[in-house]
Amino acid sequence: MIEYKRISMERLNAELFSGFSRRQEVTKCWRREGGRWVVKDIAFVDDWDSGDHERVLRQLEGVLQRGGAVWGAFDGDTLKGFASVNGRLIGSRKQYAVLEELHVSEDRRRQGIGRELFGLAADSARELGAEKLYISTMSAVESQAFYVGMGCAEALEPDPGHMEKEPCDVQREYTL
Repeated sequence: MIEYKRISMERLNAELFSGFSRRQEVTKCWRREGGRWVVKDIAFVDDWDSGDHERVLRQLEGVLQRGGAVWGAFDGDTLKGFASVNGRLIGSRKQYAVLEELHVSEDRRRQGIGRELFGLAADSARELGAEKLYISTMSAVESQAFYVGMGCAEALEPDPGHMEKEPCDVQREYTL
């Protein structure tokens, strides 16, 4: 049984990811060509190692330091999914709270965990006073299907920093 809890700074350590597998085999991705979106055959494996875990831990610490929220989905004491919302709002009117991370362990996907974490992230964004969630999303067909299924649309105000950092991502928003 999955239990959803806020993750505190004290809980952020390398051991947190000991039962978490980020592995995703991607075969098709969305790309913008000639002003429209097309699906391309682009294959790669996204599989985190200990260096990635360390990078994500530092990012989650930053989210908490900026007044954001980190949510975890736990099977007992084992992390099986997590989401984080940055406490610093962006956009021309500071209308966006950024969904920095949303990941479900490979062994627990398609069980509703991502949907639940997305909902908790949206609640946190509302608490921050945001009108919308901003998401720089992986362009994999499966990832895009999830976000579109959650009601996300293309971002009306794409953030240049996110676009520069991940030029192949799809910039999305979710109205709260």
